[in-house]
Amino acid sequence: MYFSTRQIPALKSYSLAQRMQIINSAAKMLTVPEKTLLNVLKLLVIVPVFVFIIRTSANWHSLLWAFLVFLLYPLIIKPIQYSLCAKYVPRVLSKERK
Repeated sequence: MYFSTRQIPALKSYSLAQRMQIINSAAKMLTVPEKTLLNVLKLLVIVPVFVFIIRTSANWHSLLWAFLVFLLYPLIIKPIQYSLCAKYVPRVLSKERK
């Protein structure tokens, strides 16, 4: 699991903007099952936020839980996205060098 793009060995020498550009290019190379998995995981994190927001009429503490889940979204999804994209980074870098 990579919690930061800086942890991906092939990207250590690049700036943040370059790393993000490379990760975005690698994300475009994800296979359909990988994209589906990532999107389902995103939904599993986002749907509870809306459920908590709907429940605020009965319990205002639900709004706090919704905010907490919303803040945890990048901590859950980004490491998975970086890990899935990491295997495509060498291919993106080889295309850039040509």
